[in-house]
Amino acid sequence: MYPTADGPELAQCVWAPEHTDTTFGELPRCAGPASDADHDRDARNREIRSDAARTARDLIAQHGLPMKVVGIDFLDRSDKYDRLVAVYYTAPHRVDFRQLLGDLARALQSRIDLRQVGARDAARLIGGIGSCGREFCCTTFLTDFEPVSMRLAKVQSLPSNPLQIAGACGKLMCCLKYEHPLYEDFHRRAPSVGEQVALDDGATGRVIGHCVPAGEVRIRTSAGEIVRCPLESVCSRRTARLSLGDA
Repeated sequence: MYPTADGPELAQCVWAPEHTDTTFGELPRCAGPASDADHDRDARNREIRSDAARTARDLIAQHGLPMKVVGIDFLDRSDKYDRLVAVYYTAPHRVDFRQLLGDLARALQSRIDLRQVGARDAARLIGGIGSCGREFCCTTFLTDFEPVSMRLAKVQSLPSNPLQIAGACGKLMCCLKYEHPLYEDFHRRAPSVGEQVALDDGATGRVIGHCVPAGEVRIRTSAGEIVRCPLESVCSRRTARLSLGDA
């Protein structure tokens, strides 16, 4: 059982314990394994959340409001209220939901909290699989959403069309941000595209592309052959100047 501000809640362990020497801050103390009563309560609350989502969608349609329900929370252990249904929704602008609020409270016989969220938070609540084939970063480890600009896409030689590098939320993919330092470091050390370079075996060629994830440079040799070489095995005028400066 995982401790929350409104009492312990059933949680699933998704990562095996590991030894680490890193010093963490104060970690939450779990109450222990869930009992049969806890599992029964969780199953009932799942049904309540499902019914609440269906009811909310029906009432939103009746009121003709431009709202989309993306998540439901049901709290029944707070000291401040008996039952609370939190409805997370997206909308293109601010919505006047005063009449909807009263209808929801009567239909669900609970206190209602309507919370508008952005596109990235909606993707986190819904979850899914990204274009990389893995779960969304925002549903696994990414906790803070930092601004992502097209400048990062340009540095990574990605398409300039935002639709081609957008995540499921419709915004630019978050991974562009935390992969950016790797590309900056590579471009700082690598010869530019079009630059003449010398290889370890004495051959010369011209850089025609970069493969940053592999740490390699694509080169067309003087003989016309296209090869991929590790960055460390390529010597350019830039690296030569840096070596002379260090000396």
